[in-house]
Amino acid sequence: MNKHLLAVIAVLVSTFLVASCSEPQPELRRISGFTMGSQYHISWFGGEATPTEVHEQVEDRLAHLIAVFSTYERNSELSRLNETSETLVGKAVNVSPELMSVLQDASYINRYSMGRLDVTVGPLVNLWGFGPEEREGLPSQAEVDQLLDNVGMDKLSLDKEKNEIKMSAPLYIDLSAVAKGWAVDDIGLLLEAMEINDYLVEIGGEVRIRGAKPSGDWRIAIERPVMEVGHSAQKIIAPGDNAVATSGDYRNYFEENGQRYSHTIDPLTGYPIRHGLASVSVILPTCSLADAWATALNVAGPEAAMALAEANDLPAYFIIRDGDGFKEASSSAFNRMFGTTGH
Repeated sequence: MNKHLLAVIAVLVSTFLVASCSEPQPELRRISGFTMGSQYHISWFGGEATPTEVHEQVEDRLAHLIAVFSTYERNSELSRLNETSETLVGKAVNVSPELMSVLQDASYINRYSMGRLDVTVGPLVNLWGFGPEEREGLPSQAEVDQLLDNVGMDKLSLDKEKNEIKMSAPLYIDLSAVAKGWAVDDIGLLLEAMEINDYLVEIGGEVRIRGAKPSGDWRIAIERPVMEVGHSAQKIIAPGDNAVATSGDYRNYFEENGQRYSHTIDPLTGYPIRHGLASVSVILPTCSLADAWATALNVAGPEAAMALAEANDLPAYFIIRDGDGFKEASSSAFNRMFGTTGH
């Protein structure tokens, strides 16, 4: 090879390297806001839409979902259904596709969690002061028992083909255990429709990830369940094209007569949960099912939750109170996914 050819190759290589180094990297774009009583944060790369355009579409869609799912908005579809449920018993009621989809996910997890997730638990959520109604002292056993008679997913039938539901008893449905996760998925699909395929969507701690960053995988922190102001990470994971949802009893609670009452109600007893499981995180392809399963496992408690996770091959990570500190445990599916060893 002659010297002239070597010189040309050298120039071409150096030009390529300079061009490669100077080629602009995709810009990380972010938007945030408030929805469903919490904050949302969205980060993404790529796509032609500007952050302003994305923000406008996200806000419009979230406003629509609140108008469907909220129990705090008196005119939402769900609130109207709850307020008129006594007159609807035994009748086929047409519902929106969004509401039908959420109810289907809730029904599925109710069945496979042996009743630990139950969106008809709304009257008990309100009774204990964790709904839109103010709490008036601790309820009596008689009050709890009376409301338990009108709780149960077996009293709600779903007809997906017709988008119809039918109640065999007056029900008050509370979708707080599923709706945030479902909304995360919905916003993810909205981004994909805008040709944004590398993103992270988070609403109130529930996360959906698709694609990657130019520097590698998206990484998220599972929060340490402590009461201090701010947040600290218990574990960092890279979930890939999956969703992560966490349910815990350490932020929303009240204390009375020295007793701590969690916002998570066990639909089998009608009482707030009382066990050593501080938080559980579930990793699944959809945030709706991850959210619902996280709540179900949190209700179940450490031993039963691990049994359910193993029986359903769920990647689940548990933080359990251990004296003044915490210990970790993880399911077989979680260990396979992240190459860890359970405790």
